[in-house]
Amino acid sequence: MTFTSLAGRVIARVLDAGALVSSLLVVGLMIFLVVARYVFGWSIVGLLEVIMLFGMWVYMLGALIASRRNEHLVVDFVAQKIADGRARAAHKLVVGCITFAATAFFTLLAWRMLKWGLSHPQTTPGLDIPLWIPQSAILVAAIGSGLYALRDIVLAARDIACSPARSETCCEETLTWKV
Repeated sequence: MTFTSLAGRVIARVLDAGALVSSLLVVGLMIFLVVARYVFGWSIVGLLEVIMLFGMWVYMLGALIASRRNEHLVVDFVAQKIADGRARAAHKLVVGCITFAATAFFTLLAWRMLKWGLSHPQTTPGLDIPLWIPQSAILVAAIGSGLYALRDIVLAARDIACSPARSETCCEETLTWKV
């Protein structure tokens, strides 16, 4: 097992665990909120803020998981029409470069938003939760998506470099990156 495959598996498990825990917290807290309000008549100040915080992490971790699995939104009409392996790899390289450029721009915007949020502290009204906490989820997703785009660029470049006769042995180690 290579270092990249081990790192990929560890990252995958951390992302999956984070998304699972955040999802369970969102669902559990929402159920508790509904039961508390409509069964017991309690009004719990700030609970929606906590749910929003975990909800933001669920969305951003879900985006990272989709990027890791290459299950994000794609327009694959052109990719389906390409029969040649190298041409398909070249198409993946172009898509990877465009995706990386978009995520780099998004990372810059997320960083600027977080930096502004840290220099102009704002908090939620009920529990005074700093807004940089949910904003940091956006930056984590942006950086992670950019890294997965780089992974896709490297894999596409390796697929282009592999000769058709050696494609299985040459590109065998790249398959471990797709975990």
